[in-house]
Amino acid sequence: MNTEHRWITTPITAGLLRGALDLERTAHGVLPHRLPGWARAQYTDGQLAMAEAQPSGVRLVFRTRATAIELDALPTKRVYVGAPPRPDGVYDLVVDGRPAGRGSVTGGNTLTIDMATGTAEQRPGPVGTVRFAGLADGDKDVEIWLPHNEATELVALRTDAAVEPAPDRGRKVWLHHGSSISHGSDAASPSTTWPALAASLGGVELINLGLGGSALLDPFTARTMRDTPADLISVKIGINLVNTDLMRLRAFTPAVHGFLDTIREGHPTAPLLVVSPILCPIHEDTPGPSAPDLAALSAGKLSFRAAGDPAETAAGKLTLNVIRGELDRIVKQRAAEDPHLYHLDGRDLYGEADSVELPLPDQLHPDAATHRRIGERFAAHAFAADGPFAASGPVADRAV
Repeated sequence: MNTEHRWITTPITAGLLRGALDLERTAHGVLPHRLPGWARAQYTDGQLAMAEAQPSGVRLVFRTRATAIELDALPTKRVYVGAPPRPDGVYDLVVDGRPAGRGSVTGGNTLTIDMATGTAEQRPGPVGTVRFAGLADGDKDVEIWLPHNEATELVALRTDAAVEPAPDRGRKVWLHHGSSISHGSDAASPSTTWPALAASLGGVELINLGLGGSALLDPFTARTMRDTPADLISVKIGINLVNTDLMRLRAFTPAVHGFLDTIREGHPTAPLLVVSPILCPIHEDTPGPSAPDLAALSAGKLSFRAAGDPAETAAGKLTLNVIRGELDRIVKQRAAEDPHLYHLDGRDLYGEADSVELPLPDQLHPDAATHRRIGERFAAHAFAADGPFAASGPVADRAV
């Protein structure tokens, strides 16, 4: 720790965090979760546990005169056997709504994943520190966006001036659920995932329930959304159902209805936007499951392929085109009695022309430039004067 400052240590509590739905006390500090404990207990899948503990959209938010800030954290970094090393997770500093710095924490735990065998091994590591200095004097709103792709235990927050919770600025709360693409996949940083970018452009507070590999119409996720205070809600449905080969059309349609019914129990009149999958060429007309491309992996590149048979769609297997058509039909049917329900074809966010210009690097996930494009297009659609998220008044329909 730099001794030129007279440091003040502030306990990290739920009052300083936004975007998290639960805060677990650990041996080192606190671990933000994006699903509540009761939901996590209903299915103890390793993929889901990893995804919901990665704090996409979670940020420390406070008001201070501090010119220097230090955050001690214990990240859990992923290593894929045979693939190039992943970069350290990024912490974005935002001051009074403007980007003001970026840093990383070295060290931490290591989770080694062997995609060929489906096994994983975790090894403990040391706590690290990210530091931001040279900030302007004077009162300011500070946000530290936590890495969207690293589980992050928060150990200590130090500043050279007192910290207090930031006041409520009266911004609407947008609650979003989706797959790894919404989670952040290969975005450059936590404040530049497409939902974070769209939230910034729309002037709203984000709660991101993008869960990598786990947007599977789980009832506990729907109940979590039902019970979470929000003004604006969106669900992006499709890619994980195909690439896990989880269900067929017979189960999909009632599951979508049930998911939307549950959300509506807590948010009967909030604008609710159903988004179908963005373009993903390998699964447009070929069912899942997705499988790692072992030939690419042996060459040091992480990539995926579609392992299903297009002929199986006749028996009800799901492809992205099947899902898009069914979501369009479901929303039209329900909108006859639900005037606050909307639909967006994901190919309006990323379609054929975009795929030529900005192909998905691993065949599934968008890169940083594509995240920006998707975020800008979503904001232009949803937050436009005549868009689905423009129709509600302030704090229109928050569950209690």
